[in-house]
Amino acid sequence: MSPELHPYRPVCDAIALLFQPYAEVVLHDLGTETVVHIAGNFSKREIGEPSLLSEIGFDEGDAIIGPYEKVNWDGRSIKAISAVLRNETGKAVGVLCINADVSDFHAALRTLNALVRVPVNADKPESLFKEDWHERVNEYVQQWTAARGLTISTMNRTDKQALVIALSADGAFGGKNAASYISRILGMGRATVYKYLSQAGTP
Repeated sequence: MSPELHPYRPVCDAIALLFQPYAEVVLHDLGTETVVHIAGNFSKREIGEPSLLSEIGFDEGDAIIGPYEKVNWDGRSIKAISAVLRNETGKAVGVLCINADVSDFHAALRTLNALVRVPVNADKPESLFKEDWHERVNEYVQQWTAARGLTISTMNRTDKQALVIALSADGAFGGKNAASYISRILGMGRATVYKYLSQAGTP
């Protein structure tokens, strides 16, 4: 190994240790075009084997290569990035490659997507929701705020007044205790809700 690369070995070890078991860090010596250090080895590469840097499109003029995708020997998905290491004169002397095993994260995403996904043809059971005005209010508020690029937490007084009036016009206050529910989700008192309705001339 080139003496210029020795200081990078603890850097490799630190990265692999921090993100274990998901990170492998491989140090390549450009003088010999071989692997000279591996931390957190999960690729089954060995010290002294050819670097094969052409596989990542290595160019000595680059500073950072990637991120790019690879496949591990066991079929697991790898997200990788490489940094070109230079000496004091600017000559490229090594490449430090960080390989992140992202297979578990992909599996977690698939699980979450399966959990939250509702089949396209899955209709709400009519007997359960036909009287659920809470559901109708929630959907109306979500659609009203989304159409205006708002969220309940970012709405000002004018926005809330406009929403209360729109809810009233849509019959949202017909449900028992609807005013209490709407005041709670909008973070204001019932008196304020009735005040907005009164100012708008809404019964």
